Amino acid sequence: MLELLQAIILGIVQGLTEFLPVSSSGHLLLGQYFLGLDQDRFGLSFDVALHLGTLVAVVSFFWRDLLNMGLAFLRSFRHWDMADRDQRMAYLVIASTVPAALVGFLFEDFFENTVRSPWVVVFNLVLVGVLFIVGEAVGTRSREASKLTFREAVGIGFAQAAALVPGVSRSGATMTLGLFLGLRREETARFSFLMSAPIIAGAGGLKLGEVIAEGMSLFDTLLFVVGFISSAVVGYLAIRFFIRYIANHSLRAFAYYRFGLAAVVVVLLLLLF
Repeated sequence: MLELLQAIILGIVQGLTEFLPVSSSGHLLLGQYFLGLDQDRFGLSFDVALHLGTLVAVVSFFWRDLLNMGLAFLRSFRHWDMADRDQRMAYLVIASTVPAALVGFLFEDFFENTVRSPWVVVFNLVLVGVLFIVGEAVGTRSREASKLTFREAVGIGFAQAAALVPGVSRSGATMTLGLFLGLRREETARFSFLMSAPIIAGAGGLKLGEVIAEGMSLFDTLLFVVGFISSAVVGYLAIRFFIRYIANHSLRAFAYYRFGLAAVVVVLLLLLF
């Protein structure tokens, strides 16, 4: 019963922090460190469940955009037209996906082991929070995502790759660079979520193959279902909230949350360890 409750909690944490700019990997690492909520003890199948849950959340919310881009991509083989908004968006998303895929593949061990420290999380919580505030101050917030150049899309892809370091945040890193490039808040948020779909699908798909090959026990299957549903439902609600919120509000509230969390973690690290 305790493990089912922990699975629900981890699913909620994953669903919330995957899409809000506060770092899912950072929160999960801190949860493991301070609360004993060790995602790894649930096994590979549970990790896949969380990935697939967040993927379902993205696809459910943005299915029209993803369908239009998919059709436009297929249409491009017959008629290449970068003036076509959906076609251009499709290729911009593809371009932004390449850096994160390459970096994740080449340096997987480094990100999974070397940088997994609460102090790394603290540093990145503060650093990205500061970048939020600076980005809000200097960004013109006037451009649409479809007006990005392919070089800029690749740059945002490298920002997404930086989120492999705990405490950075996928949406936080990509939105920060989007602000520096002059994108409107809601535009950079939508582009951030759209570009996350291929990466989440790729990571989850590779691990799903391993799970199928290994098989699952009845209890693992139960944990899979619980983790999948909780991360999918909470992830969808998080996306819905954030898209509406960011249209009329800045990222400063999330910066202050990061600063507050970092301060609490520092105090706990100094007092308890």
